[in-house]
Amino acid sequence: MRDITHKTLTARSAVAEATLRVSPATMACIHRQAVPKGDPLPVARMAAIQAAKQTSLLIPYCHPVPLDFVGVEFALTETMIQVTASVKAVYKTGVEMEALTAASVAALTLYDMLKMLDEEMEIIGVRLIEKRGGQTEYMESFTLPVRAAVLVMSDTIAAGEKEDYSGRLIAERLQAEGVEVADYRIIPDDPAMITATLCAYADIEHYDLVLTTGGTGFSSRDNTPEAMNAVITRDIPGIPEALRAYGQSRTPYAMLSRGRAGLRHNTLIINLPGSKRGVAESLDALFPGLLHAFHLIRGNTAHDRKRSGRKRSKA
Repeated sequence: MRDITHKTLTARSAVAEATLRVSPATMACIHRQAVPKGDPLPVARMAAIQAAKQTSLLIPYCHPVPLDFVGVEFALTETMIQVTASVKAVYKTGVEMEALTAASVAALTLYDMLKMLDEEMEIIGVRLIEKRGGQTEYMESFTLPVRAAVLVMSDTIAAGEKEDYSGRLIAERLQAEGVEVADYRIIPDDPAMITATLCAYADIEHYDLVLTTGGTGFSSRDNTPEAMNAVITRDIPGIPEALRAYGQSRTPYAMLSRGRAGLRHNTLIINLPGSKRGVAESLDALFPGLLHAFHLIRGNTAHDRKRSGRKRSKA
């Protein structure tokens, strides 16, 4: 199975359809409730629900999914029974296979119950009608690019005593998400320098996004949250709450992060932990949903006009 540990829970849904072709005489028996094995429709519905819940046991690479809903409907014509299976869940992976399995097993159950009446029956198709949810549903596109800066705050890295891994990881992930990395910088854990750099990013460079790494712990040189007090003009508590919640489900230490997030004018500033693992998990929690923030911020069209007329630098 694929590793989905890094994925976040999202609402997922899928609809699948199976079609069984029968003779008019067989359809007449269904309507008259004259099928020897009994009414096939409720039996097929129950079989479909059971099958959806057992999909991971039937198909080797499917993950077990805690389903929240399975619905099965039938549409009958003179010679066709169309099965529509709908499945919903809040999980890390999609439920299209559960819907397809449900529709398939419903059609097979109908076939089994009707085969003594109709030797010419045929399952003529099983197909996915719709699937929703997951990261692809939250991808965003922009006429103007999202420009970002990566700020590494560490005395030891700034002194050349350690190599930076976390900042580089942030820059790589931003580029993979289609975000332009306009600046990458390493500075010491100095509150005045942190404040001045963040203010310059927002007030002079007008970057859309600034991701920082480091300085969110408990040591005497962890000054990032305090520096943020002098920088951000609008607090966004939901972002660090989401980061800590995501991390806490993977390590009991995530609750110890003091990182903050907020806006300075139209620049979104987010503090990430200093560790490479903490950064990786935080980025998984942020994207792609974070990108929607820039549609909200760019409701200020004057900011877009100002940015569109300025030459953009590249990392």
